[in-house]
Amino acid sequence: MSKLAWPTLSKQLGSSLGRIRFRWLNGWALLTLALTGLILIPTLTVLLSLFADERQVWEHLAGTVLGLYVRNSLLLMVGVAVGVVLLGSGTAWLVTMCQFWGRAWLEWLLVLPLAAPTYVLAYAYTDFLQVTGGFQIWLRRITGWGIGDYWFPNIRSLWGATLLLILTLYPYVYLSARLAFQEQSVACLEVSRSLGYGPWASFRRVALPLARPGIVAGTLLALMETLNDFGTVSYFGVDTFTTGIYRTWTALGNPVAAAQLSALLLLLVLLLIVGEQAMRRRARYYRQGCKPAASRYVLRGIRAVGAWLACGIPIGLGFAVPALILLNMTLRQGGLGRRFWSYAQNSLTLATVTAVIAVLVSVLVLYGLRMQALERVGSHWGLRLAVQLSSLGYALPGVVIAVGVLLPLGRLDQVLSHLRQVLFQQPPGLVLSGTITALIFGYLVRFLAVSLSTLEATLMRIPPSLDEAARSLGQGSLGTLWRVHLPLMAGGILGGMILVFVDVMKELPATMVLRPFNFDTLAVQTYRMAADERLAEAGAPALAIVLVGILPVILLNSRLGQQQRHSSRVDP
Repeated sequence: MSKLAWPTLSKQLGSSLGRIRFRWLNGWALLTLALTGLILIPTLTVLLSLFADERQVWEHLAGTVLGLYVRNSLLLMVGVAVGVVLLGSGTAWLVTMCQFWGRAWLEWLLVLPLAAPTYVLAYAYTDFLQVTGGFQIWLRRITGWGIGDYWFPNIRSLWGATLLLILTLYPYVYLSARLAFQEQSVACLEVSRSLGYGPWASFRRVALPLARPGIVAGTLLALMETLNDFGTVSYFGVDTFTTGIYRTWTALGNPVAAAQLSALLLLLVLLLIVGEQAMRRRARYYRQGCKPAASRYVLRGIRAVGAWLACGIPIGLGFAVPALILLNMTLRQGGLGRRFWSYAQNSLTLATVTAVIAVLVSVLVLYGLRMQALERVGSHWGLRLAVQLSSLGYALPGVVIAVGVLLPLGRLDQVLSHLRQVLFQQPPGLVLSGTITALIFGYLVRFLAVSLSTLEATLMRIPPSLDEAARSLGQGSLGTLWRVHLPLMAGGILGGMILVFVDVMKELPATMVLRPFNFDTLAVQTYRMAADERLAEAGAPALAIVLVGILPVILLNSRLGQQQRHSSRVDP
């Protein structure tokens, strides 16, 4: 290459790179990057804390409680994983592939335990099973025993927490496994029948391996919720990573060490996600176009009773019994309590504001991504990656997000306080930390993934031809969003708002850390009353949380029903 050609080529190459680099950076792309970047700040803060030097605190933790945190967390995860797989996949198989009395009702009711947070079950069962509770009083009455004459298991233990987590989290596996069983080719099952396999052999050798991706995905969600749990393990005195983070922050007063513990927990969650991806890396699962099972296994007699009990017991223990206990506690208390409506108002305000903001952010982010894809102004893999990373918050425990929110806000508060003091001669003080703004931001980081997934599914169903038609009629990108997309996305927007609303109502760990002083919600009040052994007073707010939690369950079942009907019509 001659010396004269090189500068020209270099200039052209630089110009091309410049066009490639900045061509796609329009207003929508900038807005998408700004919003997703803001959501990612807490996660990055927690990860960066790993580089801080907190050797003394770590030596103290390693010599005292760190081993206990690791052991209890792992035992809890193993126990919950085994329990939810057995319960979720077994009940899903029974209601999908077998026919017995009450199957249609049980198919719907099996999702109900998802409405009750685990900590609510913990308080209800503790009140019911303790020495002065209804069950032991009844037991002593019918046997004539006195207190101390018999052995009774203590539910406030590791096994008790494991059992309650299984009862509330098995619907994650049930829902995914049920969907997987519904989508399986009936031909595979017919072949297994022709080979002489009965119901149990067909389930074990054919249906279960084919449903493995759905079961693993549901189990992964259950394990993430297990790591996120704070109310149950804290109330039962089981030391896990979550309680350790909260204690390191509040008792030791060391936010950096708490952030490092959070980072370890975050890495554990990422390990779960990567492990699940690696496990099915080489596996391929294809769906053959077939209707759902035309003929279910008909169960009669003792088999039908066994199937009914296998499905009915989880519903009873996971929803019906706790709901009755909470109702009894509320009536025993004599009403809703003096400040119930104040706590309810705080919860409703937080949940409504967060739901509206989450949906608004989701619409802007997803529409920005769609604009990049439709206009083909350059590669949009960076935007896609940013949106996917912003969904990571849902996989993180609430207490980890709370730590990640408070650290940067604390530093920002220091800067703002200094400026206020210098410019306006006002005394220093907190501006953002410990305010409702910080709390809503924490909720947004935690639950944005819920609205993103709901709205993405809705937005993908709108054909690109509508965008082109709106443009040809003179509408800009904003006008197309307002006049075309938003009306078509109304159902998805409502669904996303309901899911975020209910999640915020139930969220406890992030609320405990981020809430303003003297600002309690129904979840916090439930935890405080239970922690003070005033279980009867915890009944009304806990019952309210359960009743609100039924909303997404109804929505979820409605969608599954629509999907099943659509699948039946489409499949040949």
